[in-house]
Amino acid sequence: MDRPLLEINDLHVSVAGKEIIKGMDLQVKQGEVHVIFGPNGSGKSTLLNAVMHLPGYTIDRGVIRVKSQNIAEMSTDEIANLGIGISFQHPPKIKGVTLRNFLDAINRSEDLDEAVKALSMDTFLERELNVGFSGGELKRAEVLKLYAQHPDLLLIDEPESGVDFENIAIISKAINKILQKERPMRLRERAAIIITHTGHILNYVQADIGHVFMDGKIVCTGNPQSIMEDIKKAGFSGCSACIKQQKDHA
Repeated sequence: MDRPLLEINDLHVSVAGKEIIKGMDLQVKQGEVHVIFGPNGSGKSTLLNAVMHLPGYTIDRGVIRVKSQNIAEMSTDEIANLGIGISFQHPPKIKGVTLRNFLDAINRSEDLDEAVKALSMDTFLERELNVGFSGGELKRAEVLKLYAQHPDLLLIDEPESGVDFENIAIISKAINKILQKERPMRLRERAAIIITHTGHILNYVQADIGHVFMDGKIVCTGNPQSIMEDIKKAGFSGCSACIKQQKDHA
């Protein structure tokens, strides 16, 4: 039996001494797209940053395995080389490095020029990375970075935040291409975890499994569209009420 691309068991993560993730389990298999819903400040971004071992995120307890390898002692670049790519909600601005230089350094794709055109980033190649970019331009640059990396698992943090509907459509088409979803007769080779607050991304990218993340842990899992409809009707407070009801009847 094939092992998952990503396995998380009893994960606890703190930032600046404060526990943010308070015990969670998650498995992501090849070809699966998971979407994580949750209110602001619930720890969704912390999860992705902890998987990448970014500075400032301390794993207090639990295990993260990527392709069956425990990443406890790995650096961020070693984790990336295992085939994990991340798209940040608020990517850093890097002066002195052009977008072209950055892409050349990480590129593993055979058709990057095609992606540059599809994402309308032709005129940005000689600009400093993310410096002066608008919200939509930042997100298109982040997805272009993922396209260049061609990772096995995409970690995408709120791709629709601060972006108009036209840019969401452009970004989503590129995400689908990386995942190879546009070829229905072919097994989708890559997997993704997509964090969303609004759920707009579900109009463009088909997700297989949805999770609600609250107070540092996954509190329910199910059909992404059904979860999104419930959140639209009752908000995340409705999730809290449902969880309380389940506990009362346990």
